[in-house]
Amino acid sequence: MTFSNIKLIATDMDGTLLNSRHELNESFFPVFRKLKDKGIIFVAASGRQYFNMEKVLKEVKDEVIFAAENGSYIVFRDQEIHVQDMDGSIVKELINIARNIPDAYAIICGKKKAYVESTEPAFLDHLKLYFERYEIVEDLLLVDDDQFLKFTVCDLAGSEVNSYPHFKRFEEQLKVKVSGPIWLDISHKNANKGKAMEVLQTKFNVSAEQTMAFGDYLNDLEMLEKSHYSYAMANAHPDIKKIARFIAKSNDENGVVEILAEVAG
Repeated sequence: MTFSNIKLIATDMDGTLLNSRHELNESFFPVFRKLKDKGIIFVAASGRQYFNMEKVLKEVKDEVIFAAENGSYIVFRDQEIHVQDMDGSIVKELINIARNIPDAYAIICGKKKAYVESTEPAFLDHLKLYFERYEIVEDLLLVDDDQFLKFTVCDLAGSEVNSYPHFKRFEEQLKVKVSGPIWLDISHKNANKGKAMEVLQTKFNVSAEQTMAFGDYLNDLEMLEKSHYSYAMANAHPDIKKIARFIAKSNDENGVVEILAEVAG
């Protein structure tokens, strides 16, 4: 396979670029430098908060485009490229539903920070992995001084079976995605990683045929569909493997970097 025409590469982070301990393999950095020397645009696309993504990739943060909050917020060198926020009234409706789901914890993902109202230690342990800036408030319904990029449920009983059924009815008006075993993400209908790819492809005059993407979970589906070189990880959700053209080794086998090294030459 030849990769000589690739101009843009996008990768999910958790379960994809990062290993199961949420660590980035050091072998990524020399390969990344070679890609940059070739003029290839590199995009980190994640459900994570922008500030958290920037911390994980701090060594190269000024050379990476960040498509945070599942593509709702695209930033390069602290400059906003794209913002797709949600209507506050919809967010309030989602909060009220989440409050009645056992073992589920609501998170408002704002542009300034994330907002939660639970102090449950098990929940906060998961929150801190993905959100660098957050505030514990008394009532999520009173949060109004921010732009809402995404509404997330951390479901310790399993997002696909426990919380997703409660929000499935919103799929006509919102983007509802099971984004991990315990994560459910709800965004504006036009907010997803695939839309982020469209924005960037248009901005940089790159076609789908010149795009490579890596993913492992359902929130990566649209991104892979916008990329000719679409890779599902060996550890990916079965539905992602069905739509991807290629399979990369698992995230614990450094599968993304292995393919990137082939592109870098």
